[in-house]
Amino acid sequence: MGVRVGPPGKRDEGWFTSLYAAEYAHIVRYGLRRLADSDASAELAQEVFVVAWRRRGEVPDRSLPWLYGVARRLLANQWRSRRAAPDLLPIAHADLTRVADPSGADRTLGVADVRAALATLNDLDQEILRLVGWEELTVAEAAQVLGCTRATAAVRLHRARRRLAEAMSDPPARFRRPMLATTREDL
Repeated sequence: MGVRVGPPGKRDEGWFTSLYAAEYAHIVRYGLRRLADSDASAELAQEVFVVAWRRRGEVPDRSLPWLYGVARRLLANQWRSRRAAPDLLPIAHADLTRVADPSGADRTLGVADVRAALATLNDLDQEILRLVGWEELTVAEAAQVLGCTRATAAVRLHRARRRLAEAMSDPPARFRRPMLATTREDL
């Protein structure tokens, strides 16, 4: 369902109502994947739509990436003011992931393993993976949310996927090489 947009003069309550109806659930789900509380997610969505109403002349035809960008900035401002990271919900769409370990055999990773691997990544890597994976945005749309070019977003996504794969295939302790001696006495 597309939302019709036009010049700011045409963006009246009817326009806003249709925008709200079409995108509210997406924004709430975006918040749920980043916050541990459904009430906080609903409050975030309300704040996003307050901004959308106030800045209705800036809302593009494809409004969802723009709304995600507003939500991202609102969350960043909240997190900075609290100086604490958000509680992340478990990855909902993954059950098991198979990766190869150094012995050549496949091993199965559960949701906890994937979540733990994701948690080892920096915030920007986590965000680009969420935007493309969970929010199902294109790279160009994710770039709009992140405020960068499409090429930059594509590079960030490639690197984030590589780092996630490395974190998920990190071999168990028994496969890790022992540390090299660092002092003369250790030799």
